[in-house]
Amino acid sequence: MDAAAPHRPRLGVFKFASCDGCQLTLLDCEDELLPLAGEMDIACFLEASSAPGPGPYDLSLVEGSVTTAEDAERIRRIRAESRTLVTIGACATAGGVQALRNFADVDEFREIVYARPEYIETLATSTPIAAHVPVDFELQGCPIDRGQLLEVITAFLAGRRPDIPRHSVCFACKRRGTPCVTVAHGTPCLGPVTHAGCGALCPAYGRGCYGCFGPSGSPNMPAMIPLLRSDGMSDEDVLRVLHTFNVAKFAAIEPEREEP
Repeated sequence: MDAAAPHRPRLGVFKFASCDGCQLTLLDCEDELLPLAGEMDIACFLEASSAPGPGPYDLSLVEGSVTTAEDAERIRRIRAESRTLVTIGACATAGGVQALRNFADVDEFREIVYARPEYIETLATSTPIAAHVPVDFELQGCPIDRGQLLEVITAFLAGRRPDIPRHSVCFACKRRGTPCVTVAHGTPCLGPVTHAGCGALCPAYGRGCYGCFGPSGSPNMPAMIPLLRSDGMSDEDVLRVLHTFNVAKFAAIEPEREEP
């Protein structure tokens, strides 16, 4: 008899409340995706196939935040079927831009957006996957970086921890030789407190970083806020620039504002 075929890791890719951009990053890997497909079975990936395979999964990539009771139940099922679970993108790691509802009246939002709001069932908050189930690794970004995604998948195949740096965008600017837009032009920039991963794209084109990769490993917000103000931003502008893709994570580390 022939020896049993070696086990091929099974990959599952799942979507919750999101725009699908992080899943598209996986598809955009193109040439690199073919060798990966030769090393593992892509068992479930509805962005690429309408025929999902059942669990269990050796590696699950989860995009999107939990915004409904059904989402909360489904992520528990996926966690139970997954040996390793990695969240990808700002929605899955921080609740996404939809987490603005966490700081407002969700019923008011619902009535403004939908013609028949009574048909919409939703939670009052948008929360990251880690608020509901244990997560083995978080990959930040809006959307995620394809190079970092490939590192996460290949690290899993090699049985090691992904090598994803936690330094700020300022470090990336220095590596690519980009002049500091704040020092050179007085441009407000979130680079000092934002997780690297985009390649410092915005500063390379003369504009300030706006935090799409969320807080870095050790953000100094008490120093960052006065710097933004000194560069001409009002308190309202500062609040607006922090409350975008990673609003929940930045809000959690914002210094308390003094009452007027």
